[in-house]
Amino acid sequence: MAVPGTNTRTSVVLRHRMATTAMVGVVLYVLIDVALQFLPPHYSPISDAESNLAVGPYGWIMNLNFLSRAVFCVAAVVAITLTARALLPRHRDPLLGLGLPLLLVGGASSAVLAFFPTDVSASQESTLLTSTPGGVIHLAVASFGFITAFSAIGLLTIWLRVRRLLPQVLPWAIAFSAITVAGLLLVVAASVWLPGIIGLAERVALVGILGWTFSVSTGIRCLPNR
Repeated sequence: MAVPGTNTRTSVVLRHRMATTAMVGVVLYVLIDVALQFLPPHYSPISDAESNLAVGPYGWIMNLNFLSRAVFCVAAVVAITLTARALLPRHRDPLLGLGLPLLLVGGASSAVLAFFPTDVSASQESTLLTSTPGGVIHLAVASFGFITAFSAIGLLTIWLRVRRLLPQVLPWAIAFSAITVAGLLLVVAASVWLPGIIGLAERVALVGILGWTFSVSTGIRCLPNR
């Protein structure tokens, strides 16, 4: 016989754990990214794409980081799903139903990058040109992942606004969504006119995506136990 309230308590504990996992995952991802910038072969954060960090003697660390991004994306999706079930048990939201799968796809795209290294020229020059099948796959998956992640956080931010959820972090979610848009537009501009800043452009978009994940997960973690 089930104890009354047991399922609710289990759901709250799991929600908190998943939100915490997403928060810790984002922090570790950023710290590892920063640390790798100081290790050989010393890629530039301005001109070299983040994926270049996965090529070189310490590239395996970046590949693990790519995999970890997939893990904390899954944790964020679970946390958001449990939050929706707790606060809006009778609502079926198209925005949520589309946004969560897109966020999962964005995370899965990161995991795929770990198995297809990007192409880096001998001079370490940042470029969107590819020379190997693996490089083509990496560029295609990375681009697709950015677009799906942006679409996901855009839809989920609108969902939070419409349903009036997490009002304490909604301004942060909106701000990081705007940063993601700015980063993606900068990536497009860099790919066409300013290839020397492709690394900076990509990192601006990453700040938006990671910041959104962290802020929303923080809001979920701070919810009352219900």
